[in-house]
Amino acid sequence: MKKASVVIEVPFFDVDAMQIVWHGHYVKYLEIARCALLRTFDYDYPQMQQSGYLWPIVDLNLKYRGSARFGKQIEVTATLVEWEHRLKINYRIIDLESGQTLTKASSIQVAVDMQNQQMCYESPLILLQKLGLQP
Repeated sequence: MKKASVVIEVPFFDVDAMQIVWHGHYVKYLEIARCALLRTFDYDYPQMQQSGYLWPIVDLNLKYRGSARFGKQIEVTATLVEWEHRLKINYRIIDLESGQTLTKASSIQVAVDMQNQQMCYESPLILLQKLGLQP
């Protein structure tokens, strides 16, 4: 199972008047962790495009359990849990100081052939090769 974590210090421009992170910014934090995860097997967005596939997000779910606050360090962990027909990634955001889980989330991406703009119902061979599952 592939996994990557990033540590982010919550910046001032991500918080509201109560100094808590506005809910929409969590999606940005997930994207940062997702890119770190994709880089662990050399298939980040530039490599996806070079291989002839786009991988749009078709589903995104977040469950907020606590609030990230200005100046606090959070750890965002992305874990690849499905790859055969789609990329499903689970996420966990924790407050590093307290260890409290702030958010759990998941995203689903599907391969789209750039030439014909058709969604693929199986993951392309290049993904399986990058994951070390095919020669």
